[in-house]
Amino acid sequence: MANQETLDRVIQVTSRVLGLDPAEISPEANFIFDLGAESSQSVELVLGFEAEFDIDMDQEKALEVQTVTDAADFIAGHLK
Repeated sequence: MANQETLDRVIQVTSRVLGLDPAEISPEANFIFDLGAESSQSVELVLGFEAEFDIDMDQEKALEVQTVTDAADFIAGHLK
């Protein structure tokens, strides 16, 4: 499970990529249905997370992630 710092950083990256106010992004928000991410932006989000956390993620598995919390948890699994 991700800690609050990881979740906050995921929200910041999501805010930059999607052009949203971080206050509009809840941990339960779905990237596509709630935040309006398009497929090209989903790829940008993955690249943004990789850069922010200095990790390499399996792009296919990363693109299956649906919510902000799920993304933070997925990333936390790569941080050791």
